[in-house]
Amino acid sequence: MNFSHYFPVWDQLTADDQDQLTGAAVCRRVKKGTLLHSGAMDCLGFLMIQSGQLRAYILSDEGREITIYRLLERDVCLLSASCMMNGSQFDVAVEAEKDSTLWIIPSETYRRVMARSAPLANYTNGLMAGRFSDVMWLMEQVMWKGLDQRLAAFLLEEAALEGSDTLEITHEKTGNHLGTAREVVTRMLRYFQSEELVRLRRGTVELTNIPGLRKLAEK
Repeated sequence: MNFSHYFPVWDQLTADDQDQLTGAAVCRRVKKGTLLHSGAMDCLGFLMIQSGQLRAYILSDEGREITIYRLLERDVCLLSASCMMNGSQFDVAVEAEKDSTLWIIPSETYRRVMARSAPLANYTNGLMAGRFSDVMWLMEQVMWKGLDQRLAAFLLEEAALEGSDTLEITHEKTGNHLGTAREVVTRMLRYFQSEELVRLRRGTVELTNIPGLRKLAEK
């Protein structure tokens, strides 16, 4: 496995540091729906996605989910190893949205190499800053954009990920991504259908007016 695909600073690490990371990495195959990490679990480690798709999300006290970001092939997830960042641990859950193959570097190994490698430490700090930026962007969307805009943007993103204008996704799952109730999503999708933006069938949402959805998402 060529870890340089995941670490832009790979060539700046010493041979010993490279051997430490590759020697400790474990390949794991997980099924769709597998919960890989949550704030209540032990620190999992540094995740590298070889194939498949993961979702990172936060959970409210009422049990409502909202997606922070998706992880695709060659993406990495540091929040699942956040306990190695000065002993902090974040209440973020990570689940497999599709059957996936991952490489996992144990937190202790990653922390040990990071402590003696300035390039890896700088790369890691950049990753953390980028993920916090994702969270801040999400909060801005929730606070300042209407659900119609966010739902339109989500449908377009989902269509791009799946490579299809017909999405096999439930209203409940859509609500989990957006942090809202299934009933609210149902009402909004019915409104979209009345505006001829989508066509609803049991278990599917067909995007019938991509330009219209894009205009709504960008307003």
